[in-house]
Amino acid sequence: MKKTYKIEVDCANCALKMEEAAKKVSGVEDATVSFMTQKMKVEFTEGAEPGQVMQDVRKACKKVEEDCEIFLDEGR
Repeated sequence: MKKTYKIEVDCANCALKMEEAAKKVSGVEDATVSFMTQKMKVEFTEGAEPGQVMQDVRKACKKVEEDCEIFLDEGR
């Protein structure tokens, strides 16, 4: 399953840090963060619960870039 989330991040380097952090979270098959479009695309592993996984992704991203935001209610 793939979902796209609206994000808020200040620079391309910060977006890269978020992408790398997201990819390390259990339940994430792949993740792409675009600074230009301010979006994060996440592909979840089979059987993963996207809501819970994204809570973990948000925590991981906040550790590497505390000013970032991921709008979890906008996942499609």
